[in-house]
Order: sequence, then C-alpha cells, then structure tokens
Amino acid sequence: MTKARTLGELKRTYPLEKLRRSVKDEARENLIAKLRAGERLFPGIQGYNDSVIPHLVNAILARHNFILLGLRGQAKSRILRQLTELLDDEVPALPTEIRDNPLFPLSAEAKRLLEEAGDEAPIVWIPRSERYVEKLATPDTTVADILGDIDPIKAAKRGTGLADLEAVHYGLLPRANRGIFAINEVADLAPKVQVALFNILQEGDVQIRGYPVRLELDVWIAFTANPQDYTARGKIVTPLKDRIGSEIRTHYPRTLEEGLSITRQEAWVARAEGMYIPAYVAEASEAVAFVAREDKRVDKTSGVSQRLSISLLELVASNAERRALLLGERPVARPLDLYAALPAITGKIELEYEGELQGAERVAKDLLQKAFGLAYGERARGLQVDEIVQYFADGNLLTLPEGSAKAVLKEMEKVPGLIAAARKLEPQTTPEALVAAGEFILEGLAGRRKIARGEESYSAPLERERERWGSGN
Repeated sequence: MTKARTLGELKRTYPLEKLRRSVKDEARENLIAKLRAGERLFPGIQGYNDSVIPHLVNAILARHNFILLGLRGQAKSRILRQLTELLDDEVPALPTEIRDNPLFPLSAEAKRLLEEAGDEAPIVWIPRSERYVEKLATPDTTVADILGDIDPIKAAKRGTGLADLEAVHYGLLPRANRGIFAINEVADLAPKVQVALFNILQEGDVQIRGYPVRLELDVWIAFTANPQDYTARGKIVTPLKDRIGSEIRTHYPRTLEEGLSITRQEAWVARAEGMYIPAYVAEASEAVAFVAREDKRVDKTSGVSQRLSISLLELVASNAERRALLLGERPVARPLDLYAALPAITGKIELEYEGELQGAERVAKDLLQKAFGLAYGERARGLQVDEIVQYFADGNLLTLPEGSAKAVLKEMEKVPGLIAAARKLEPQTTPEALVAAGEFILEGLAGRRKIARGEESYSAPLERERERWGSGN
C-alpha cells in the first residue's frame, strides 16, 4: 500500500484511531496481540522467563514507566532496546524536530505548518528503530541535555526575542516524543536533573529555561540503576523514585546451565575450522563467574558481569586456535587454556581490600581452581579416580609438556587410570580430545583438593605429604 505523503492523504487512508493512542497504549495493544498469538517475548533474553519478564509484562499492561534494578551484565540495556519490538512498524508524523502527531501538534513549528499548509502539510514516516532514544547518565549531564534550551542563534536568525517558541533547541527527551526514552544509571544524574524529571513523570509536560513552554509529550520512560545507588543511602532523589510506576529487579543466571546457554549464545567461538570446545571445558569456564560472585575477595556491590564468561570462553577458543596453528593440530579447547585466558577475568572483577592485597592474578587463579572443582563435581559420577589420587599420594609428580597432544598424552599414560577415566568422560577419541579430558580430571581433582596443582606440576596435597613423611614412608 502506498504511504500517505500529505495530511489529506493520511486522513483518507490511515486508521486515525491509531494516532489517538499514546505510545504506552500502542505498546500495550501490540503486547496483548503477541501474548494471544503465543509469541516469544524478548528473544535472546534467557533466564528471566519466570522472574523478570512477567513483572515487565505487568508493567507494560499497566502503562507504567519503570526501572530495571540490577548489577552490571544483567541484560538491562538489551531489554530496554527490545521494547521497540512492541511498537508499530512505523508511524506518520509531521517533519518537525519532535515528530509531532499530525492530529495533536505540540511544537510551535508544527502548529504553524498546519496553519499554513492545512491538508497539504507533508507527512514523514518514522520506523520504530528511530523511536528509541537512550542516554547514559553521567554527573555532568545537564537539564538542557535532557529537556532543551533557548538557542540564541535561532532567535537571531528569526529576528525575534528569546521568548520565541521556535527558538527552542530541544533536548533528548522532547526528541523522543511518540517513542521510548531510556536513561541508564539514572542515579548518576545530578539532583537538579532528577528534579527536572518530576513533572515529566507526573504531568507529562516540560518547562524550558523557565519559559511557560508546555509540551505534553507522549513518551514512555524507562530507567536502569544499580541497586546500591537506588536506596536511601544512594544517590536517587526520593520524589523521583516515588513517581516511577514499577521497580523490576534483574539477576544473574541462577544455574550453571542457564549461564552457559547465555554464554554460548553470545560468545564468538565458531571461527576456526573444526573448533571443538568440550562441554566440561565450557562448564568450567562458566563456573568462574559463579564462584567469583560468591568469593569474599570480590566486590559484591559491583557484581560480576556475564560478559566475564563470554570473554573468557572466547579467549579459551583463541588459545586453542593459536595452539592448533602452531602445532598443526585440530583446535580443541583444553582446561589449561583457561589459565591463558586470565585477562578476561582480571579485567572484569572489582576486588575488596583483601583481594587487592593478594593481587588480581592470584585471585583469578584461585577462582579457576574453585571453578574446576565445581564443574568436576557435576561430572565426577562414574569416574574411577582412586588410582590417580593414590599415584600422587605416593609422592609422584606429573608435569605436562607444552608440545603436541600426543606428547602430552604420553606423559598422562604414566598416571594409572587417568586415560581410562578420560575415555569415559570424553566421547571423542582423538589425542587432542583425550588430553582435554585428562586435564579436566586433573584440574577437577585439584579443585576438590584431592591433589595439588603447582605452577608446573601436579602432586599430592600438602597434608598428604605431611602424612607420608610423618609415617616414615
């Protein structure tokens, strides 16, 4: 169907009841249609089906402005950006800065245009992708950035005074008229800017530079914030908090499987031909974030982003790719690749005082050990490892070479039961895959404190050594 180019054509061909809806009503109607059709809401967002998304749906049905409260890396911004999927494909508007509704013009420019052109006023079509405006709040954000200001240059060009409404330079919020305006980390806004948002949330209008410019904007406003900043001790102004309709808490993945599904969705690992990342290696990589979130040396108020898991798995794949290129082998990710991927951990955790004393690299290595122990606990059933543990308890060491998989496998064969356990764990029988399984068993036993892991060798844990020497063996 040909789209209307003038107001007269629009009146003849477009259902005008759609122009009488607010943007919140528009989102509500489209959400209802999706729910009735059984469509999946917010595709790509995992782990929130029974928690965040039902609260979000309720807020939209209630036509609420809302805030997503959560630590970093909890998909808050992604959720906000997907709100556009609830808008119409495109809407007609007058060609003004704030995309005035042809039936209900707000700006002086739009009113003048309709007065001069009438039904010949031009119409433009705004796609839903352009109806989303996002602002990352910073302490230096001003009221003029959000609302706008009087532009003296505009006034001079028009030969009018500063009271001329067409001399207004609109800020981000008016330019989001008939769309969604999102503010990330709203608590970082200066108090006077937060105060400026009061009337918008309550009355739906704005005032610019003290002039009686009443703009009853049609805007759906959404915020994000860190819970630490959004408390009585934080930086949020209480009256603004009171005017936000719904407060929705986000969270990190609650299970290892949930987190791993997110990481696999986001991480770029399908690159080198034949790249193979064993499930247990991916699980150990994912477990790092889980143990970090519980470690007392890591700052809980800062959180551990899901981006840590994504970056870590990508670097694990990179190290496997690098090794394969150097040795001419198939690229297979191995547990020791996680130690080569430490930069993905040290750059994404904020440490408490105790952690700062130990250093980020030491803390990261400890987290890896705990992660291997956690992942191994999920897969240890049915593995016979008594011979392996006893081999080290007898005082033997194992040092794995940095060469080919066959060379590493040859060293592993010295440990009774290790290759047999690796074959039971790993469905593939190539040397590269068996080495990965063998390393996982060794790292898992070290994480469970059954054996000890040094910088270069595996050995008996210290208490076993003491028992052996104390018994005179």
